[in-house]
Amino acid sequence: MSLADQVLAVNDDLPIRTDKPVHSGKVRSVYWLTEEDSQRLIKEKGYDVSPDAPLAIMVISDRISAFDCIWHGEDGLKGVPGKGAALNAISNHWFKLFRENGLADSHILDIPHPFVWIVQKAKPIMIEAICRKYITGSMWRAYAKGEREFCGIQLPEGLEKDKSLPELLITPSTKGILKGIPGVPEADDVNISRQNIEENYSAFNFSNEADIALYEKLLKEGFDVISQALDKVDQIFVDTKFEFGYVNDAQGNEKLIYMDEVGTPDSSRIWDKNEYQAGNIVENSKEGFRQFLLNYFPDPDILLNKERMDERQALAENNALPVEEIQKVSDVYLSIAEKVTGKKITLSDNPKQEIIDILRNDYRLIID
Repeated sequence: MSLADQVLAVNDDLPIRTDKPVHSGKVRSVYWLTEEDSQRLIKEKGYDVSPDAPLAIMVISDRISAFDCIWHGEDGLKGVPGKGAALNAISNHWFKLFRENGLADSHILDIPHPFVWIVQKAKPIMIEAICRKYITGSMWRAYAKGEREFCGIQLPEGLEKDKSLPELLITPSTKGILKGIPGVPEADDVNISRQNIEENYSAFNFSNEADIALYEKLLKEGFDVISQALDKVDQIFVDTKFEFGYVNDAQGNEKLIYMDEVGTPDSSRIWDKNEYQAGNIVENSKEGFRQFLLNYFPDPDILLNKERMDERQALAENNALPVEEIQKVSDVYLSIAEKVTGKKITLSDNPKQEIIDILRNDYRLIID
């Protein structure tokens, strides 16, 4: 069995019954179930959602995206072995912890397979909710250039790279291209301030202004829960991105929930605590892979400059990365998942066939 066989790289070609096009993102593919199948599953499985809620099957892949491109390795390696299972296991663990701590639900209703979530349709808040405890990454780059205002927040003088911030900061950016919001450029992933959100809360999909404070509360509480748990396994939770949305429960009440993934090496920076205390930064997240790419190519500006997107895409398509570098990423993801969950992540020999079998036998969702 080759390494490439253990990787689920293409996840939008499963024979799942759907009457809508499959939506394939950078890492996950979404199959919207038919009305009949959604209603049948809600009844059969007793999901706490409104009886007519649209459901979807979300299938993660092992693809790796960085700098808005999908990267591949030599020997036909189209993803990172174990990455999908590790990401889902970590998210599942945190969502469970959030519920146990009385924070909020997530959009996940069921986990049929380590690669698969059954989710309910949510109305997404159009914000990448970012929380930072240390100054690094884009915030440090802006600070080092002399900028002292970041997402409407005044930063004090004298901050040092990679050091703890005086307090946990919320530095949101846009999710997707939002049009017609005064002071907010019509581009994906641009920094915004709390004032931008307050003055245009409905344009960001908030149902009411009071929910701005609620999303911030859930973001901080979620950050704290993960941070404390990671501290126990000698890891530092540096910064992270959450996403939120609205759903209705079985009684028809609207509630704000966590959606997408939380606290994963894809959406967060995680540092090794012992190394940090010894003065070294050891990344246990995708940041290590990003740093490798910046050092690997002679002109890192291609990866950092949004004006050079065509060159960047060509770089990703035309360069098969060394297998040992892909293996390093795999080791990081599997190791952090096992630390977080306390369980070994087992690699499947044929994840696609396993998913089909489970969705056929236990959920009757496969077209034969």
